[in-house]
Amino acid sequence: MILTVTPNPALDVSYRVARLVPGTAHRVRSVRERAGGKGFNVSRVLHEMGIATLAVGPVGGVLGESLRADLVASEVPHALLVVDAPTRMTVAVVDDEDATLFNEAGAALLDTEWDRLLDLVRARLPEASALVCSGSLPQATPRDTCARVVEAARDAGVPVVVDTSGAALLAAAEAGADVLKPNAAELAEVVDASDAVAGAERLRSMGAGAVVLSLGPEGVVAVTGEGRWRAVPPFPVRGNPTGAGDAAVAALANGLVEQSSWPMRLRAAVAWSAAAVAAPVAGSVDVPLLRRLHDEVRVEPL
Repeated sequence: MILTVTPNPALDVSYRVARLVPGTAHRVRSVRERAGGKGFNVSRVLHEMGIATLAVGPVGGVLGESLRADLVASEVPHALLVVDAPTRMTVAVVDDEDATLFNEAGAALLDTEWDRLLDLVRARLPEASALVCSGSLPQATPRDTCARVVEAARDAGVPVVVDTSGAALLAAAEAGADVLKPNAAELAEVVDASDAVAGAERLRSMGAGAVVLSLGPEGVVAVTGEGRWRAVPPFPVRGNPTGAGDAAVAALANGLVEQSSWPMRLRAAVAWSAAAVAAPVAGSVDVPLLRRLHDEVRVEPL
């Protein structure tokens, strides 16, 4: 079972319109509401792919109950911690060309609530084959929150993938996360380096086992103890990129569990990510497209 931790869940609301034009009124073609947050999206993808998972995160207020109800309806296994802070909302406006996102920051949690969340994670670690800690942190969150999750997993002998940003990304590296998955902007924010590979090596020198750098439609670059690779999709995929990185994280976590080679992990990460772009909402993949893409992903050593 792959355990996912979402420190800052959200109720994701997606509006589809014909064309987004700022400053004008729009007729909405469809509205979707889903339990969101990067870790929940990872669990959704794993569940859709038939891989055992459990989604953990704090929820509060009316939106928190809507989030829980959606997980129940979607049959995604979950263990939620009820907190005082209300769950946030994110809004995606999607047209035929792109997606425009509006992300609330998330309300602060009490220190005791973080302790209870960590206790919940520890209680589930004996069942886990890998752990994913993924997403942003609420306001006023201690820098070491993701690092504490990493340390708990390492104490239990469970490999960890972390997808976060800022000070939390550095702390996760220092705690010895097995895989970090920043994008180019997140890497540049925390590391002063001449290029992406050098920046990834800096994170590895801090303690991370491997760094997989997301380059959006251009694929990924991986810097590991076993080598460096670049993986590129065979053709561009149009759609909603929200959740593409979460699908890549799901593939990387599954690769850790299966102990597949790095080129195979990267091929899966790029194929799952591109297939997520073609899916209507975050936390889902276009499975026929994924199967078509998988063997055509180019993986080259650097």
